[in-house]
Amino acid sequence: MSADRTTLFSRLEALGIDTVTVEHRPVFTVAESVGLRDTLPGAHTKNLFLVGADGRMALIVAKDDTRVDLKALAKALGFGRLSFGKADLLEAVLGVPGGSVTPFALINETAAGVTVVVDQTLLEFAEVNCHPLENTATTRLKTEDLIRFIRACGHEPRILPLAS
Repeated sequence: MSADRTTLFSRLEALGIDTVTVEHRPVFTVAESVGLRDTLPGAHTKNLFLVGADGRMALIVAKDDTRVDLKALAKALGFGRLSFGKADLLEAVLGVPGGSVTPFALINETAAGVTVVVDQTLLEFAEVNCHPLENTATTRLKTEDLIRFIRACGHEPRILPLAS
């Protein structure tokens, strides 16, 4: 069973990670979330669930305006050609529907085999914003705490420059 927001917030609290969460209308794309930037300080993310030609999976956590070069990323990861993961695989592995992809989904045990890539640009920001497992809210935390959370979920994030 996939984690819910209550489980997520309990885990963040147990790790000593302070967060601020703001509720809002559902947003499914970066374009739809542009209006939130004025009211939510910190870097905003876009998260991509990708699958390599050999079936390996990756969660990409990028700054919202980063144009990710999928060919260069595939080469850096050694995955071969990358494509976007299908909705059923996304839900089975990360436990979230499309439009709610987030690094917080790594809390789910089913995400154990996912390679995590964090956009190097995000490390220039003190705080970062991500969906808390659903796209009707945004949670802000220190960028260093996001990296710590990812590690606490058993993943060593690869920090890479992702801009094309």
